[in-house]
Amino acid sequence: MPSFDIVSKVEMQEVDNAVNQAVKEIAQRYDFKGSKSEITQERETIKILADDDYKLKAVVDVLQSKFIKRGLSLKAIQYGKVEPASGGMVRQLITIQQGISKEKGKEIIAVIKESKIKVQGQIQDDQVRVTGKNRDDLQQTIQLLKGKDLGVEMQFVNFRE
Repeated sequence: MPSFDIVSKVEMQEVDNAVNQAVKEIAQRYDFKGSKSEITQERETIKILADDDYKLKAVVDVLQSKFIKRGLSLKAIQYGKVEPASGGMVRQLITIQQGISKEKGKEIIAVIKESKIKVQGQIQDDQVRVTGKNRDDLQQTIQLLKGKDLGVEMQFVNFRE
């Protein structure tokens, strides 16, 4: 029976490259001269430290532009709340989302069921497997999901006959 998997994976090397490029740009930009703005990355979290909310927003904009240039989706980024840090600075944690959460998996399956396409979806850990009787239904499902904005970056892998 034909099937494919829906996953949400982010290339961490590209994230690392985007963060490094953003750090370099912040170090060279005129509007950041004399500020203590910084970006640090630890595995799947990015910590941004800035002088004030305005500088924080500017740092996030720089980071987002680097993500886009490296071909990374902004849907894979989850922003934490802005917190006060020591010395009158502000801090924000950004999490890189890997995998599809159970809630998003249920949302994806609900969209598939609503479409009345003759396929079944099931959640497997951090991915969703879709099976059907013929490959045309599976391809139709992929097109349906590409057209929907579910707030999560999706890749369609492991297509099997």
